[in-house]
Order: sequence, then structure tokens, then C-alpha cells
Amino acid sequence: MVDLTFNSPLVNHNSQVFSPQNTIKFSALSHKLQQIQSFDTQRTFNMFSSYRPRSQNHNIFSFEHGKALAFSDYKLSNLKLGHINAAQRRKFRPRKERNNLSSGDMLKIKTFNGYKLGSVELGYGEKKRNRHFVLMAKSVLNVENAVEIEGNGGVSRETNKYDAIVIGSGIGGLVAATQLAVKGARVLVLEKYVIPGGSSGYYQRDGYTFDVGSSVMFGFSDKGNLNLITQALAAVGCEMEVIPDPTTVHFHLSNDLSVQVHREYSEFIAELTSKFPHEKEGILAFYDECWKIFNALNSLELKSLEEPIYLFGQFFQKPLECLTLAYYLPQNTGDIARKYIKDPQLLSFIDAECFIVSTVNALQTPMINASMVLCDRHFGGINYPVGGVGGIAKALANGLVDQGSEILYKANVTGIVLEDGKAVGVRLSDGREFFAKTIISNATRWDTFGKLLKGEKLPKEEENFQKVYVKAPSFLSIHMGVKAEVLPPDTDCHHFVLEDSWTRLEEPYGSIFLSIPTVLDSSLAPEGRHILHIFTTSSIEDWQGMSQKDYNAKKELVADEIISRLEKKLFPGLKKSIVFKEVGTPKTHRRYLARDKGTYGPMPRGTPKGLLGMPFNTTGIDNLYCVGDSCFPGQGVIAVAFSGVMCAHRVAADIGLEKKAPVLDAALLKLLGWLRTLA
Repeated sequence: MVDLTFNSPLVNHNSQVFSPQNTIKFSALSHKLQQIQSFDTQRTFNMFSSYRPRSQNHNIFSFEHGKALAFSDYKLSNLKLGHINAAQRRKFRPRKERNNLSSGDMLKIKTFNGYKLGSVELGYGEKKRNRHFVLMAKSVLNVENAVEIEGNGGVSRETNKYDAIVIGSGIGGLVAATQLAVKGARVLVLEKYVIPGGSSGYYQRDGYTFDVGSSVMFGFSDKGNLNLITQALAAVGCEMEVIPDPTTVHFHLSNDLSVQVHREYSEFIAELTSKFPHEKEGILAFYDECWKIFNALNSLELKSLEEPIYLFGQFFQKPLECLTLAYYLPQNTGDIARKYIKDPQLLSFIDAECFIVSTVNALQTPMINASMVLCDRHFGGINYPVGGVGGIAKALANGLVDQGSEILYKANVTGIVLEDGKAVGVRLSDGREFFAKTIISNATRWDTFGKLLKGEKLPKEEENFQKVYVKAPSFLSIHMGVKAEVLPPDTDCHHFVLEDSWTRLEEPYGSIFLSIPTVLDSSLAPEGRHILHIFTTSSIEDWQGMSQKDYNAKKELVADEIISRLEKKLFPGLKKSIVFKEVGTPKTHRRYLARDKGTYGPMPRGTPKGLLGMPFNTTGIDNLYCVGDSCFPGQGVIAVAFSGVMCAHRVAADIGLEKKAPVLDAALLKLLGWLRTLA
């Protein structure tokens, strides 16, 4: 049964809604056509004749082989079916003679197998594939009213190519898509789920609006060049109301070490040096070095590092800043920290700072990545969007549509189509295919090359990447609604808890990240309630090989242990205050986010050479690009937004929307490829 929801439902002459909930349900063509192979066209038209469109400017359209039904959202080639006006009626003609809709030729639309419109048979011919018709769907333009559209017509592949198809609507994918759209590209975003955002999405339960992932929003201020989320929204004419967070995170650490990272840098330094007065000079020297990198980045116009015209232009304009970044590119945070700091506990604190950024310790965290977030939280500050983090992705998706591009939900991409070794399109789980000049995958590189290109030889670049990086663990997440009185009135929004030994920092369930967004925005929960979003690292292997009953029991057991730790450390009486609880495991993240093993990105196998080994957006397959956390510069909201900006610039150059220097391109890409081998 196909559920088609129309924005303008048909009504009868007494203005009665044609069907409940403004929904017309068809099995293939019509509910009236079940279990029959053909129908009387005139009788079918008469069935609808007692109904008229809500607008008097539209008429039910008819043509030689039958009267078109109420298929307002559907197309066959360039013919839009359903309500059209008189001017549109005069324009009707087939796109090409071989696709003549008025002939007896078969329309290649799988959903309509076995049915007829007049004398025209609908459906596939036996064991044939029409290379000139491709099953396509009109996008679902409104995030609030996402519906699944199945088999709604064909358009000519030759004349309806997109400039880019983006697989997935995470922040990286949406930034790439919107940046391309404002440059004039025609973009199609395909999202498996019913809303955009991926790890930065949201879901609603019992009056609560929960952020899927972290609610610490870097790159979301009103100044500088690293406020990439703000810039991405502004590019498509969007602006969001935000609430400043006075404390980025409150650390509750081993040996009763408590540190609040205040929005004001001077306040943070004062607090940290009060805990480690003997390391004051080292603290200032380390964070000064972070600021040196941040200021260099923040002074540059951020575009693709794979595009030589931009790269050389920036170098000639800001040589000192570019050389600074080149110097720190192969360096890690832990090595820099150890140049200035000797206290083991303070170094462990730096590890915890980096773990929030990269899920690894400071020795494995690139210095450039750490500097971006350790300074942006003070430069522009952490700002929470009113209504929740999911509003960012919704705004970008709607902005994309306003630019004339499209986004389609419930569109599960299962394969990338290659021709002559080049990426030319994608295939969905329901058999539909979409084609474009370029394909951008917002899936992880493991999903892109291991699943979407299953059976294809792994490019050498990806082999090298997988030698240096492995999948970071996933998370166990607990979303809870609690009675407001359990939280002290001065509770901070974000907390990091490692109450035991420092050695447990990177162990599964060792450290706990807690977000309480209702401290900033009370509208996210019912009155008198707070949201607690708890997550801790966990691997998918820990949740496999058990019955559903055992799986559910283990979820409750592990969640209870985590909540007990928070109750003991932060909020006495927490368990009794719980009014809503939902637990997700790595299997949950894999299912809803379509990420291999539920991973949240790559992490180095050993000690990396900074960002030297991290791949950019181009791949070893022509016309295929990657974007997101398994691309330079890595994990985190600000990092994936940067990846999206870079990807859009590189793709725009390749499709002729930006200047391009082919000879320099080839030389630069070879140079970057060689540099990655040094990692």
C-alpha cells in the first residue's frame, strides 16, 4: 500500500475532505484497481468527476490514453501528472520520440507492473532495463511533513542530471550541499531517515525534544572565520536564535579534581592555575600555542586545501599564517603539552580535554584539531540553538530547498553506480536510481568503500587510510526526563565525569559525558522536567551474540550502573526522579545513523603524525568525494562543517562553478597523496 499525502487534498462539491487525514491511499494506481489488470478509463474518470480541486485555477487533465488521476506530486518524463492549468496543458509534448507517452510503448515504472491506462501497459518489460528512463522521486521539501514516495515516475537521465548527489544529511553533507547550491549547482540530498542531521539530529518522545548527539556547538558564533555553522546558515538565508552557554564543560575528575571551563578565557585560566599554581607558566605557554594556531586559521578564508588557486592565493596573502599551520600539521597535542607541563595530573586533564574532541588522548590528538575547539569556546563561545541542535540541520535542509535544490527522505542508498571507473549515480534499496555529475558521500569511508562500493577494488589511498586509522568506538546513550528539583539551581549544562583512575579515560564505560540542555532551553521538556543526555564509549562487539531478552536486560543493567555513578557523584536521588528513560547502544547508532559498527569516526592505530595521514575530500574514484568526520580535519561539529566547505569548493571547481587549473590540480593532488604516505 502506497501512502501519498498531498498538500492540497481533493474535496467534493460540498467541501468534504476526500479521505481522512488528508491522505489518499493507492495500491499502485488506485485503491479501486486492486487485483485487476485493466480498467475502463471513462468509468475511472467519472469516479473522480464529483470531486474538484480546492483551487479553481486547476482542472483534472486528460490525454488520449486516459484521464490523469490525482498524482500532483508525480512525473512521467516531463509530464507532471495531476492538477495542471490550461497553460500547462498546451505545453504537453513528449521529451523525445522514443519516450512518447501517447504511444503504446511500455513505460518503465516498476510500481505499475500489471496495470493499464487505456491501451498503455505500465511496468517493466521482461528482463529489460531501459537506459533512457530512470525512476526518480520528487523531493520531500518540508522536514515537518516528511513522507515516503515510491515509484512516482521516470525522468530522462540524459537531460535531468544533477550537478551533485549527496549521500546522507549530516552536518558535513548539508554544508557541502548548501554551499554548492548557493554557487548555482543543482543538488540532490538523499537521507535514509525521516529527518536530517545524522549525529546532529533530534527526536521527540512524550513532550521531550532530545538531541541525538552532543549539544556542545562549536563554530556557532557571530564573529571570525571559524564560525562555520553560522556562515553555512547565513549562506542560505537562515538565522537561528541562540542561548550563550556560560560554561563549556564542568570536569569532575579523579582525585576530586573539579574544573569549570568558563566562557571567558581569563576566568578559565584563573581557575586552572588555581588548581595547579606551580604550573602557571606551563599552562599559559601551552594555551598560547593553541591560540597561535587558532588565530592563524581564523585569519584565513577557509576553502579546499586540494584546490591550488585558492591555496597559493592564501599563501601569498598570509604567508606567516600558512607556514604556521604547515608547521603544526604533523604535530600532536600531547607532545606540545609536554614541552611546557610536567605535572602528571595536569597532563591527564589535557588528555580529558582532548578526549572530548577526538575520543583519544592528547598524544593521539592532532594539535590543529585541539586548538580549533580549545580556543573557539572562548573566542566565539558555545551557543545553544533555541529548540535544540536538530534545528540547525532542519534550517540547512530548508535553506537548500529554497535555493532550488532537493532533499529526499526515507531514501536508503545501497550502492554507488560506476561506469568506466567513474561515479555516475546511486542506487536505492527500493531499486530507484539517481544520476549526477558528482557523488558526495557523507557516509564514513568504511561504509562508502566497504558497502556502497561493495565488490569494487579498494583504491590505494583507502588502503593507506585504513592502515593508519581504525573505527573509533561507538557510544551507549541514555536519554532521560527527570523531575527538575533533583538538579541544584546552579547546575551547568555540560559535564564530564571520570571519578576513578585516569587509566579508565579511554576504556568502555570509563568516562561519562552528560548534557542537560534544558538548563539553557527549558522549552525542550515539559514544565517541571529536565533532560539528561548521558553517553559513554562502547563497542558494538559488546552487544552482539545474545537474545533480544538478554540484550534488553543488559541495556538496563549497564544504564543503571551509569546512572548510579552520576547519582553518587553529582545528583543524589537521581534514580527516583526519573520519569522517562530510553537507552541506545552501538547497534542503535548503526541502525539509525547508518555508520559501520555505530562508529563516530576514525581514530589512529598508534601515534599519528598530526593530521598528515587524514584524507581530504577527493577519492581514488573519479567524480566521487567524501565529506564528514572520516575526512580532514576529523571529528567534531566544527571539523565536519570545515570538511563540507572544503568539499563544496573542490566539487564546484571540478564542475566549472569555480576557477580551476588542471595542471596545478594534478600536481597538488599528487603532492598531498605523497605527504599522506609519510604518516
